Amino acid sequence: MGKQHGTLAKAGKVRKQTPKVTKKEKRMAPRGRAYKRLLYKKRFSNIVVGAGNQKKRGPNYGAGRPLEEIKK
Repeated sequence: MGKQHGTLAKAGKVRKQTPKVTKKEKRMAPRGRAYKRLLYKKRFSNIVVGAGNQKKRGPNYGAGRPLEEIKK
């Protein structure tokens, strides 16, 4: 038999102590043609004409940097 980590008396202690949080109602994501349309709008229709040398910034752009440094 394998060895156990800690005593079995402590099993499930953390999970039992955390408060129960009810699930939120999620909105259904579009499927099929509508999803492809959403991807197109996200990628191409929001691009500003004339800003050819600017790269689209990702969702974690500037993570861990002060705001003053990002605004420059």
